[in-house]
Amino acid sequence: MKKRVLILAVFLLGISGSACALCFQAAGLRYQVDPLLLEAMAVQESGLNPRAINTNRNKAGKALSTDYGLMQINSRHIPKLVAMGVIKSKEELLSNACLNVQIGAWILAKHLQICGVNWQCLGSYNAGFANNNQPRRMKYARRVYQRYQQFRVQRP
Repeated sequence: MKKRVLILAVFLLGISGSACALCFQAAGLRYQVDPLLLEAMAVQESGLNPRAINTNRNKAGKALSTDYGLMQINSRHIPKLVAMGVIKSKEELLSNACLNVQIGAWILAKHLQICGVNWQCLGSYNAGFANNNQPRRMKYARRVYQRYQQFRVQRP
């Protein structure tokens, strides 16, 4: 019975478009990442909009990739997510907010395994690993850190 209630709660949070505190808690627990940090990232990435879509362009305006949902999952991850059976199509990144948060936490955890638990590495979630992206990584990390600190004060 408790399992059904939890599944129903997660489902309702996923379709309501709310901040999904349970989704951040579950993803944080699964991937050993502070749920408040995940939520701070979602605020930075999408403004907590589960249907957010962003097209990434180069300086000439050519579309390079697209980001989807709360955690702005980049389209380059879609083939692997489909092959792993996590999603069937990119539409699930927009229609299932909790799944989007889980995928974002998984991506962040993979990054932290590569470059360590530090703010520069957290910035790679948004700006990648290219050597010339250090300023973008740190700008992103500072913004997330500010939001994270606000959450920690608001929710002791």
